[in-house]
Amino acid sequence: MKPYPPHKSRQAGLTLIELLVALVISSVIALAAFSAIVVSRQGFSTVDSASQLRDNARFATDIIQRLSVQTGYQDVRYAAVAASGASSTQPPNISGFTNGTPSISGILVTSTAKTASATGYGSDVLILRYQAPETYPGSGRVDEGVIDCMGNPATTISIDRDDRLMSVLYVAESRGQPALMCRTGAGAGQPLVEGVENFQVLYGVDGDNDSVTDRYMRADQLIVAGNDAATKANWQMVRSIKVGLILRSNVGATQETASQTLYPLGNAKASASAALGSAFADAANDPGTVLVAPADRRLRLQTSFTIHLRNEQNL
Repeated sequence: MKPYPPHKSRQAGLTLIELLVALVISSVIALAAFSAIVVSRQGFSTVDSASQLRDNARFATDIIQRLSVQTGYQDVRYAAVAASGASSTQPPNISGFTNGTPSISGILVTSTAKTASATGYGSDVLILRYQAPETYPGSGRVDEGVIDCMGNPATTISIDRDDRLMSVLYVAESRGQPALMCRTGAGAGQPLVEGVENFQVLYGVDGDNDSVTDRYMRADQLIVAGNDAATKANWQMVRSIKVGLILRSNVGATQETASQTLYPLGNAKASASAALGSAFADAANDPGTVLVAPADRRLRLQTSFTIHLRNEQNL
């Protein structure tokens, strides 16, 4: 065999150029992998936030519907006899306030208007009242099928026709976030669903007493200043309520940075203007019916529904 020439030798390593090329290629691959992980993680976060919003909306819808169909319920011993005397001046079973926060003491009759900088600006107050019946007449035991907005049943039967449970729903701040709040009397409220940014209520009024809703009105349109009797008569004509909610996620749930215009009561067009969202939107008189959401990288979910009241609202 012919030996290698003495001036030739085998390669012992990589040149500097080859090493730099390999380093650049490796860096590009690592950067692409890291970007894929970040995008994937962001996608999972968005999906998780969207799922949480849907769950929260479903829970809020369920509790509002259940409380609403209870509204005006009376034990049979009181429902069979018309109200008279002091009972005829009792507050209505359903009432509310436009763009407000219920007062601590006069929860049924007063509300503080929200300012533009307040949490849940434009959100309404919904007040629902109903009785807890006996399991059967004379038993002395309460039927636990009727609950308040915290999910708690009454522990004692109603002592008279004016003894009713109360659930008050509104929006306030809880742990730095807007939340749908519950109050069952005087005192501080408890959060039901965090992330509820807007809560709208319209009342379906039956003006001709045929048990069919003729039109939807705001709470302030049903309240007659200085005339409690006329105000109560208006509330007693309510046969349904239309509820709109906007829920938001935590910051960073989406990469979307554009501002959004949302309509809590739905995007339906009015016959007069045919403009998107104009069916129930009245920003001048009811500021919460149009929500311009900032570009804060939050997901938002809008849901609206109508509830037909099961019970007559006459005491």
